[in-house]
Amino acid sequence: MRVVVGMSGGVDSAVSAYLLKKEGYDVVGLFMKNWDSNINNDKEGITDGVCPQELDYRDAKNVCDELCIPLYRVDFIKEYWDDVFKYFLDELQRGRTPNPDIMCNKYIKFDLFKKEAKKLGADKIATGHYARLENGRLLRGVDSNKDQTYFLSQVSKTQLEDVLFPVGNLNKSEVRKIAKENNIPVYDKKDSTGICFIGERHYQEFVANYLKGKEGNIIDVETKKVVGKHKGLMNYTIGQRRNVGLSGDDKRHYVCGKDSKENVLYVAYGEDSKYLLSDSCIVENMNYISDKRPTKATAKFRYRSEDIDVDIEYLDENHIKVNYKDGKAVTPGQACVIYLGEECLMGGIIKQVFKDGKELWYLK
Repeated sequence: MRVVVGMSGGVDSAVSAYLLKKEGYDVVGLFMKNWDSNINNDKEGITDGVCPQELDYRDAKNVCDELCIPLYRVDFIKEYWDDVFKYFLDELQRGRTPNPDIMCNKYIKFDLFKKEAKKLGADKIATGHYARLENGRLLRGVDSNKDQTYFLSQVSKTQLEDVLFPVGNLNKSEVRKIAKENNIPVYDKKDSTGICFIGERHYQEFVANYLKGKEGNIIDVETKKVVGKHKGLMNYTIGQRRNVGLSGDDKRHYVCGKDSKENVLYVAYGEDSKYLLSDSCIVENMNYISDKRPTKATAKFRYRSEDIDVDIEYLDENHIKVNYKDGKAVTPGQACVIYLGEECLMGGIIKQVFKDGKELWYLK
């Protein structure tokens, strides 16, 4: 059985390929280049005239040579821009909080990549995601610190067919140990961070390459007084407290809202400010990975956030209402992902946020 592995140049995909070959699969590597720093005006992404994506390709090639498996390459630079990066920029302009990694999985890794793998004769595809698939159910990765089911929440049931997650049952430390013990060249390579396939950047400087921020007022949401100036709404996220541009207050300040029409950034003072809290949200663009429709479950509103207990109302096939107690910094544009224990059931994009039955005016 032929398995085409998405080789990123990192240790997770490398160990995935190693484990599959050890199990007796006919393993083929396929490297995707989805971002070109030269073409895309990403000056920070160029080091000594070389894009980091080319360095990742070299690492992937070295791994495949060590494992004695072939490596193919495909470019999805235009598709990534059209389907992922443009969405990212559009959401920022709307004052929302996008998650490009989720859309990258939906449109690139489990769509275009899968189609390309089929051209190479793939019976299955594999990636280095920390997640598990058992009897058609998408389960959290064993390593709770690395679990990536949140980012898979917009991948359809059909897209998850014929998919393998070889490291989903392992902890990250075990993955690195396997790589080191078997002379896999990237055993100590640092994990990639930042935007999917782009990497870590100085955020405000990076965004300024594509969107021109307009200076506006920072307003205390409680007193309605102007307390400072912002450098463009796209540079701030709800709940942010660092690099907002305010100082000298006894209480910490947090971004709690945006008004794109008036170009206003709202801040609240105090970690437990009521302006950071909500108790329900409408979620749209629902993707159902499971046939289960519980009314009680848990939800994640951000990748690193803890699960919180929720009650769910199913409004129509595309919308649900999620009720919870004192959710902090729940934000339009973020993903809301629903779990029942270890199983990831569904996910969608937050449209509106409410407190005591009223939509939060400073988040519209």
